[in-house]
Amino acid sequence: MKKKIVIIGNGISGITAARFIRKKSDCQIIVISDESPYFFSRTALMYVYMGHMRFKDIQPYESDFWEKNKIELIFNKVNQVHPEQNKVELQNGQFIDYSDLIIASGSKSNVFNWPGTHFKGVQGLYHKQDLESLEERTPKIKTAIIVGGGLIGVEMAEMLLTRNIEVHFLVREGLFWNGVLPDEDAKFVGEHLARHHGLKMHYESELDEIYGDKNDEVKGVRLKDGREIKAELVGLTVGVSPNIDFLKNSSIETDRGILIEKNLRTSIPNIYAIGDCAQMRVSIGKRRALEQVWYTGRIMGETVAQTICGIEKEYSPGNWFNSAKFFDLEYQTYGWVFSKPEDSEEKFVWFDSKNERMLHFRFDKLSREFIGLNAFGIRLRHGLLDNWLNQKKSIDYIVQHFLSANFDPEFFKPFEKDLLEKFNSQFHTNHVLQAKTWWQKLLKNEHN
Repeated sequence: MKKKIVIIGNGISGITAARFIRKKSDCQIIVISDESPYFFSRTALMYVYMGHMRFKDIQPYESDFWEKNKIELIFNKVNQVHPEQNKVELQNGQFIDYSDLIIASGSKSNVFNWPGTHFKGVQGLYHKQDLESLEERTPKIKTAIIVGGGLIGVEMAEMLLTRNIEVHFLVREGLFWNGVLPDEDAKFVGEHLARHHGLKMHYESELDEIYGDKNDEVKGVRLKDGREIKAELVGLTVGVSPNIDFLKNSSIETDRGILIEKNLRTSIPNIYAIGDCAQMRVSIGKRRALEQVWYTGRIMGETVAQTICGIEKEYSPGNWFNSAKFFDLEYQTYGWVFSKPEDSEEKFVWFDSKNERMLHFRFDKLSREFIGLNAFGIRLRHGLLDNWLNQKKSIDYIVQHFLSANFDPEFFKPFEKDLLEKFNSQFHTNHVLQAKTWWQKLLKNEHN
């Protein structure tokens, strides 16, 4: 008898699991979602709003892909999971049984207990429905307030500015995203954001309440210092949390997220959790127990597919990596660059203010082992940085061979000589540049 796999959620985690299970087996696969009938790229929602793409352009697969691959899609909401009966209960009253259940229900926008979050025009930016609400409201507004200084907030700010809407950005800290970025990095990004016309930054500003009118339309916010800012839209971008409310009455163990082992199993042997909703019982290295990142969700999807198909596998995400954009400023992070360095760490920070570029290296004081790097305004070769971390290369090796890591377009102004000279000056070394740029190596290989 064929296994019947039910997957809750059709984001990157759930769909990756479905695709890889199909590649390796003839199991019956059912994917349930109440957000959209088809999988789409969540990170591209902002480009739909800005007119760069249509919604159908951010759906990687044609609508007939699912039937061809025998993956059944159900557009409905899961109200409850009944592990004892191996069933999920849908909002329409239907029950669906399963052999194995994969929960990939993703995240939801955080909403704290601020008065006034119920007003029309107060929303987050995560789901397709959030995009639709934004599209419906923004043609009628002139001013918006964004609460929370993170990546989602920057995306929403960029989106709104393309519609000529005045944007006020409330940041609780004294520097932008300072809970994640070191002071130098946060200041650098903050200065970049300040250059954008129409974006009004309010640091050390905490929301007290949102106020509206008798028609429940939002009219503005009051801050804890007594100030008021009027606006017709309030974007709450203070992070996300696991979307697991439908599990409240089930026997599946949860904390902030669904608790899982390294093999991605929950407290129920035939139920797995992956992606944003999953929380490791024991963190892997320095990684957080909850990681709401696109690529880790994809890795989890591939991993759980192996186990479902009989090849027991543990989740292994590798070195920490992430990337984003602050408007036109590209950001990449590799390894560990915490906002506050540990006592055993040394830092080396290189600036190029004229061209808006910055590198922040961390390394061990005693062994000089390379620990991590934040890069702004510079494209780097992910595979090479990952290898350097795996090989435990020294910071001295890194700065001497950094030409090899630069993935900027061919005619971008080089900076590696200045980088090395400043390193030599700060740490009293006498290193010289080694290796060639990636494109010089490519040309050499082609000629050979």
